[in-house]
Amino acid sequence: MNNFPANSAVFPYRPACLLRVSGEDATDFLQGQFTNDLGQVAPGQAVYGLWLDRKGRVIADSHVIRAADGRFWVASVRSPGQVVARRLGDHVVADDVAIEDMTGSWGGLSLVGAGTGAWLKGAGRAGLYFPGRRDAGENWEWLYPDADSASVDAATSGAARLPEAEVERLRISSGIPAVPGDIGPADLPNEGGLESQAISYSKGCYLGQEVMARIKTMGRVRRSLVRVTGRGAPPAVPAALWRGDRREGELRSAVADAGGFLGLALVSTAGLAGGPYALERGGSPSVEPARCP
Repeated sequence: MNNFPANSAVFPYRPACLLRVSGEDATDFLQGQFTNDLGQVAPGQAVYGLWLDRKGRVIADSHVIRAADGRFWVASVRSPGQVVARRLGDHVVADDVAIEDMTGSWGGLSLVGAGTGAWLKGAGRAGLYFPGRRDAGENWEWLYPDADSASVDAATSGAARLPEAEVERLRISSGIPAVPGDIGPADLPNEGGLESQAISYSKGCYLGQEVMARIKTMGRVRRSLVRVTGRGAPPAVPAALWRGDRREGELRSAVADAGGFLGLALVSTAGLAGGPYALERGGSPSVEPARCP
């Protein structure tokens, strides 16, 4: 197992988006579109951020990796490659920028547990790897061409495999939003608490930057993504949340946990102190707000 860290595990998946961006203007072009600061990213490093519309709504999320050869990789676990490629392509005017969609020919592996990053870096693994957003503890994403899948399998042959439901439970219990499931095209980054990880307020202009600056000045949003617990089986999402006849928000993700379910819900900030929610209009309250770790 090549000394894979003890008490760690892996989750195989297919990335939703992997774009290769090159050209003389690639750096300036991406910097003018991405919410985080690519100027602080050294070759071989990655930064997490968002792709917004002009109103500051969240179109997609991704990590952007600066390659040693000057090109960039745009990688997302959940935001579809065609959505990100269209968002970028719509704003290429006279720029020397080439966008190649590599999504269909690469695989992915999430590594969850202490020591996984050092293990990845220590052997000079092929492909791309960067800190993930699966859990509050250490976790990494490793992306690789399909042609390398046999060597990846061999390197992690003895590692425990995480089921998808457990990966989702880790994410939700850590209060980490999924894009676009929890925070998407009708929502602002700040409603999901993404401003601290995904937005630079000092890098200068990018699409949606004026809205982000205005929200920062105002210091508040009307809705918040909160962790919730519920009784019974997880409902299909999205699911409306009610207090009596008043709709207070929406359950965006849910996973079975300890005889009930854990979830993330986008709810009215003003109503957070009002107690539990019901899953149907006029129904019995069964969904309880909880503080994210």
